[in-house]
Amino acid sequence: MAQTKVKEGLIDATLGGGITWDSTAKTANFAATAGSGYLVDTSSSAITVTLPSSPSVGDEVTLVDYGANAATNNITITSSDDIEDSTNDVKIDYNKGSVVLFYSGATKGWLVKSAANETATALIDNPPTFSVDYLIVAGGGGGGGGNLPNGGNGGGGGGAGGLRSTVDSSGGGASAETSLNIAPSTDYIVTVGPGGSGGAYGSSGTNGTDSVFSTITSVGGGYGGSNADGASGGSGGGGGGDILGTTFVGGTATSSPVQGYDGGDGDNTTSSPYNYWGGGGGGASQAGNDGNNYSTIPNGGDGLAVSITGSSLTYAGGGGGGNWSDSNNTTQSSGGAGGGGNGSVRTTNSSGFNGTDNLGGGGGGGGAGGSGGNGGSGVVILRYPNTYTISETTSGGNVLSFTTATVGSDKVTTFTAGDGTIEFST
Repeated sequence: MAQTKVKEGLIDATLGGGITWDSTAKTANFAATAGSGYLVDTSSSAITVTLPSSPSVGDEVTLVDYGANAATNNITITSSDDIEDSTNDVKIDYNKGSVVLFYSGATKGWLVKSAANETATALIDNPPTFSVDYLIVAGGGGGGGGNLPNGGNGGGGGGAGGLRSTVDSSGGGASAETSLNIAPSTDYIVTVGPGGSGGAYGSSGTNGTDSVFSTITSVGGGYGGSNADGASGGSGGGGGGDILGTTFVGGTATSSPVQGYDGGDGDNTTSSPYNYWGGGGGGASQAGNDGNNYSTIPNGGDGLAVSITGSSLTYAGGGGGGNWSDSNNTTQSSGGAGGGGNGSVRTTNSSGFNGTDNLGGGGGGGGAGGSGGNGGSGVVILRYPNTYTISETTSGGNVLSFTTATVGSDKVTTFTAGDGTIEFST
């Protein structure tokens, strides 16, 4: 068979004869015709080429990267028949490439007859993406410990971990986010953030740790203060109470993107009756209450109900503020719905209560001689078509803790601990 030498700009490839060339460069998606050659120009955007339907054995299609830009804007090739014995799409992702495809029959489909300027292979597997919904809750902040600089001060409640979701809504009053497009056989990061530690007597807590899936990060909850301001985080931690009249303010919630609410301010009263409460930690759907000398109990802000698993469950409640009172008040603040830990009561060595693990609740503030409660760990929940399976690809393996359930036509995988990588496969 005679050979035709084609040279156009930076392209120089020897291609099979018997091809009729379309002299107009293609700059948008198109359907190829058997026996034709095409100059494909992806200088402005990626282009998808659909191979002929109902081909005959021996049919050929030739593609040339006319714009020498396929490494940036890929040439994707799709077909109703197999390509290289696979139902997946393929792509040319290298500059100046040329590929001759011929149809070999129903068993193997379209195969590469010849190619030029390829890197590792002429055609790169490009499986179709699919949508994954997520709920990502970070670890809650630790509550502040009680303090005794001159009388007694309650610690602030820890802020809840940031909450981001594609189902129902996200924390901080934000709308539900957009589902992620995921490719099979590709590694994706999963991190379940631990809760922050409660502060010892006289010390503020620590922030919760971020939770992550792929490109989505929920920010750890802010810690509760001890004779100090609360910290900023996914939701802000409550400020500590102060007998000397200083207002220790609650931490602010992360704003880009918003994931929760601010923590409450600590009590700063200098007049009787005294009650030096710390402020409540912020939650996913509500700010923490201020500690306001009996007029307001510094409960943690409530969390947010999300139904990604098929049933509604509330996540990311803020921790309640700690209590110190000169009248032996036994009133106790409540942690916000969604795993927030209760604050201390006014008894000797009274500590705040821990936030609930895998709900991202903030720890409760400590009181008289007591420490703050620990924040609860976060959670990562993914919902995806049941034709796919998740497996861990972390080096060494067995790092992530997760379970999978089937809900209707979907699978739901819940990650409860660990920091590693996963992939989806069919």
